[in-house]
Amino acid sequence: MSQLVRRGSFRSRGQRLSYTIHGAGDRPVVLLPGLLLPVRMQTPLALHLADRGHRVILLDPLGHGESDRPRDMWRYSMSLLAKDAVALLDHLKIEQAVVGGTSLGANVTLEVASMAPERLKGMILEMPVLDNALLASAVAFAPLLLLVTIGEPLMKALSAVTRRIPTRRVSFTLDVFLDAVRQDPGPSGALLQGLFFGRTAPHRDERHTFTAPALVIGHHRDPVHPFSDAGMLARELPNGKLIEASSILEMRLRPERLYEQIDGFLDDVWGRRMRVVERRPGRRRAAAAGRYARRA
Repeated sequence: MSQLVRRGSFRSRGQRLSYTIHGAGDRPVVLLPGLLLPVRMQTPLALHLADRGHRVILLDPLGHGESDRPRDMWRYSMSLLAKDAVALLDHLKIEQAVVGGTSLGANVTLEVASMAPERLKGMILEMPVLDNALLASAVAFAPLLLLVTIGEPLMKALSAVTRRIPTRRVSFTLDVFLDAVRQDPGPSGALLQGLFFGRTAPHRDERHTFTAPALVIGHHRDPVHPFSDAGMLARELPNGKLIEASSILEMRLRPERLYEQIDGFLDDVWGRRMRVVERRPGRRRAAAAGRYARRA
């Protein structure tokens, strides 16, 4: 790849957290992943934004990707993961950044807004999980929690099988989702328990006070990430803007329209147009992301 890529780690709350930086622009963007997924799921977006002159930092939260994965459930909560994200800004000496993510990453971003609003230049909130998703989330994640705790021996066997699948034989998107299965189920169970028994997001009364510009991305036909939550959040945030995706797959498979919306949002946040470093056609960009994923 032509752009600068750096990998690093730092310690927060006594644990090692891993990050990757794409680009070297003076407009920092921190991106976080979905639940149990590695942050390299955000690599295609990071490549796109770095091409446009942003410095994009991909953070694996505790229990995810290349970061430490302790088995203590008390180490995991939305607010603690947000504390780690702020610690990343401190580590990199970044005063303000646009912070965002998908699902879990969106909710952690809201906790950053609660904890350290002065560190936020803006927020990108894809598929937030709020009030209208609580029942569906409980129904969806309770069986998963049982699998990785009571069914840990079975999940360990499945993990061993999936680790033998060559990454070059599957698509980038499928490989990202397989990573959740490849991991040791014990820490995954601790993570789910910590999040399940903590608060999902700041209360709506508090969300009304978050003044940072926010781009909220939602889609229909997903009970765990209902569009009603995205719409509600966009209305609650004083400077929120709602974008409707066609499905959960649009950002992963045909992201050009959403990327254009994100580009415009970031241009508005930073107050000027960004210098475009390089433009790759969509297929070449996807191939580059796949090569990066295999190297990582």
